[in-house]
Amino acid sequence: MKKLILSLITLTALVSCHKDKTEYDASGVFETTEVIVSARQTGTLIRFNVEEGQTLQAGDVVGCIDTLQLSLKRSQLRTSIGVNDAKHLDAQRQLAALNQQLANLQSEQKRFTAMVNDKSATQKQLDDINYQISVIRQQIAAQQEQISSNNAALSAQSKTVVEQIAQIDDCIRQSYITVPITGRVINKYAEPSEFAAPGKALFKIADITDMKLRAYVPAEQLTGLKIGQKVTVYADQGESDRKAYNGTISWISDKAEFTPKTIQTREERTNLVYAVKISVKNDGLIKAGMYGDVKF
Repeated sequence: MKKLILSLITLTALVSCHKDKTEYDASGVFETTEVIVSARQTGTLIRFNVEEGQTLQAGDVVGCIDTLQLSLKRSQLRTSIGVNDAKHLDAQRQLAALNQQLANLQSEQKRFTAMVNDKSATQKQLDDINYQISVIRQQIAAQQEQISSNNAALSAQSKTVVEQIAQIDDCIRQSYITVPITGRVINKYAEPSEFAAPGKALFKIADITDMKLRAYVPAEQLTGLKIGQKVTVYADQGESDRKAYNGTISWISDKAEFTPKTIQTREERTNLVYAVKISVKNDGLIKAGMYGDVKF
């Protein structure tokens, strides 16, 4: 009887050891991708609809920093563009008088040329008209150059103002607090009516849909792993239960490190291990900081 009992105990221990050895290959802790959203402009936080535990979608606008001064500046710049446009010179209208004088002189030039040929006018009279035509043409060229220079300067000023307006528009866009990723708010650092400055943290959001199990494996086990490999991940559910999930190896460390005190690997006597991240689609039951196991 004693031999039978001893044999049963030994068999139970062997089965238990075998179960513990093959049940999982590594353990780790679930992590999330966390993003701290900060203010990008200076001003009063006139609206901020964020609460801890709230689930937000990427692209949601949850707040706004006061943009009154920026809007007033933009309006002022737009007015200056209108003023510059009004200062543009119309070359045709500005040169109308000189062109008319040139046309009259050219008509006289033809008439006096005929008269000189008929000996009814002197060559000096024709030379005087030719001189006046030359002077008028020089005046037209000089005024055209002045008008072009004036209009070019005004256009350059307007272009600069347009660029300034674009900068203000960008600042106004940055005044709106936009959610960068879909996730859950885990920390809130500001309240409405508080003063915000660039870099001031407003809230922290975590991506709870794609969890990462950071596990540690010894070198001999690492050789059988590769990025993209499908594995089975087990997450604790209560005190004695756990749930299986499909996982994908998304990252493998290229540097060994000493086994963390809170992590147990299959080979407990191994001192150096490699960190591995396994991506798992969360059904809402996995929480950051929970322990999990992985079977490769």
